[in-house]
Amino acid sequence: MSMARASSGLAYPERFYAAASYVGFDGSPSSATKGLTAKFSNDAALLLYALYQQATVGPCNIPKPSSWSPVEQSKWKSWQGLGNMATTEAMRLFVKILEEEDPSWYSRASNFVAEPVVDVQMNHNSKTEPIMENGNSSSETKTISTANGNLMETQDKDVVSEGLGSVVVYDQWIAPPLSGQRPKARYEHGAAVVQDKMYIYGGNHNGRYLNDLHVLDLRSWTWSRVEAKAGSESLESPSPTKLTPCAGHSLIPWDNKLLSIAGHTKDPSETIQVKVFDLQTCSWSTLKTYGKAPASRGGQSVTLVGTSLVIFGGQDAKRSLLNDFHILDLETMTWDEIDAVGVPPSPRADHAAAVHAERYLLIFGGGSHATCFNDLHVLDLQTMEWSRPTQQGEIPTPRAGHAGVTIGENWFIVGGGDNKSGASETVVLNMSTLVWSVVTSVQGRVPLASEGLSLVVSSYSGEDVLVAFGGYNGRYNSEVHVLKPSHKSTLPSKMIEAPVPDSVSAIINATNATRDVESEGQEGKMREIAMDNVDLEPMKSKGEENTQHLISTLKAEKEELESSLSREKLQSIQLKEDLAEAETRNTDLYKELQSIRGQLAAEQSRCFKLEVDVAELRQKLQTMETLQKELELLQRQKAASEQAALNAKRQSSGGVWGWLAGTPPNQKADDA
Repeated sequence: MSMARASSGLAYPERFYAAASYVGFDGSPSSATKGLTAKFSNDAALLLYALYQQATVGPCNIPKPSSWSPVEQSKWKSWQGLGNMATTEAMRLFVKILEEEDPSWYSRASNFVAEPVVDVQMNHNSKTEPIMENGNSSSETKTISTANGNLMETQDKDVVSEGLGSVVVYDQWIAPPLSGQRPKARYEHGAAVVQDKMYIYGGNHNGRYLNDLHVLDLRSWTWSRVEAKAGSESLESPSPTKLTPCAGHSLIPWDNKLLSIAGHTKDPSETIQVKVFDLQTCSWSTLKTYGKAPASRGGQSVTLVGTSLVIFGGQDAKRSLLNDFHILDLETMTWDEIDAVGVPPSPRADHAAAVHAERYLLIFGGGSHATCFNDLHVLDLQTMEWSRPTQQGEIPTPRAGHAGVTIGENWFIVGGGDNKSGASETVVLNMSTLVWSVVTSVQGRVPLASEGLSLVVSSYSGEDVLVAFGGYNGRYNSEVHVLKPSHKSTLPSKMIEAPVPDSVSAIINATNATRDVESEGQEGKMREIAMDNVDLEPMKSKGEENTQHLISTLKAEKEELESSLSREKLQSIQLKEDLAEAETRNTDLYKELQSIRGQLAAEQSRCFKLEVDVAELRQKLQTMETLQKELELLQRQKAASEQAALNAKRQSSGGVWGWLAGTPPNQKADDA
């Protein structure tokens, strides 16, 4: 799910307390709350309890409960497992999990949250151009406003007439007149344009994943639903598939097909699945890929570079954020995990990615569990090295869940949120100069200030057009908005006017060579490196001097960069060797530890056996002592019996009978 909910609702910590009150952890009586908590899974309920305790009490310092209740044991274990998580992070994660379990909680929490209704006027900073009628300037403008946060699809005869054929206002969002059955409101869906048709697939609505496919004809502006079926085996080795509802996936047009990559599902697979929709047969299949496929995820970025898909980041099924980098070759259907050098972006999801000059991959924004970013990272796809160049101009605020498309060297970014409100500005980055500028802005909780919306680019009457659909900003949206960007938003390079920062020079040096032939179809003009409106005649005399100086400067910078790259490579090799050596030592120590553990276990067993033997010997010793006493007693009794017998014998041998027999006393004694 997305990292940041874009809405104009309460900020933290009030948003957390509203969520806790809604769930019922604060003890507030609510029948709706009882019905909601009954629908939580055991894991989600335990995690919500633990996060609430962490946010309100702090880390778990109470002893483990002595009772045998499995519920109390599980609650304590879940809380104790959070460790020293910060209070703010626990609050944001609590709200995030609640939104995953019940995305519409905020709109239902009317008993807990009172949010004002805002009526807004869109495009308050945009420029309008009057229509000339009979030589007079006549501009008839109608306000595009919202009622209770929903954009009203009103028409301006100067802006919308017969579809988009009469659009005369640039850099301004409008709502075109649509017909047909509109798709269900959603966000985190996939969108792609093939032959002037915008396809919408999947997404999230009220916490439920979708698997429907809709198409909007960008000429007639008519919606229709595509009835898809399971496909059959083909030469590309796809297999028929039962379409699984998903959200947070990426939809890429390729060879008159649509590729759906990754995404969150109810029962996630272990690795990323690539599904293909054949526009001719209207059938879905699962592509068979080779190599080690990345772990399943959602909220990643997927960029088509030549015949390869470049995949970065996202969030896996266990809510762990990722910053790994993978490439899928669409010709061989083989996965390859890339270990790029340099410092990669921090783990994140719901960011935006674009490719410039078929060489540089740009990553902007995104979010973690607790915060959103507005940093810009660049990956050189030739050297596989990350860098973080310096941004210039009006740098956008941190955001996640935004959408972006490129037109030439311009990268347009729309929507997103920062945990407090939706991003209202439509911004553009010149990817050669890395200068940001604002195209237009909206106000209030409108679909264009949502997270999880989609943005595609198409052409109409020979001009480029941006088309936005859906999104979530406290409510789910299904509106379509269109913007025709002006060429004024293309900012010129400033190589001649001022020195370029070192962090930007590497990109400019590599891309300037490819910038001067790209716009041949646009009235036959070449792209210029110099500023607009510069008189080139006075510069011709200095052309050779400047060229030689520029070439020598570039050569020096190239040599310096190559030298720096060599040093970095050597350092990387040394670090890898140190790491391998440390791993070897670690392996040896682990083996020694296992051996010592085995010896200790043997000694413990021997000690236990000896204790048993000692106990047995002690018992035998006690028995022997008893027998000894009995023997002594028997010996005394025997001695006493013998003495008594002797005395009786003496008495029986004397007396009258002896005297009568005439036996003298001395003889009796001798006889005895």
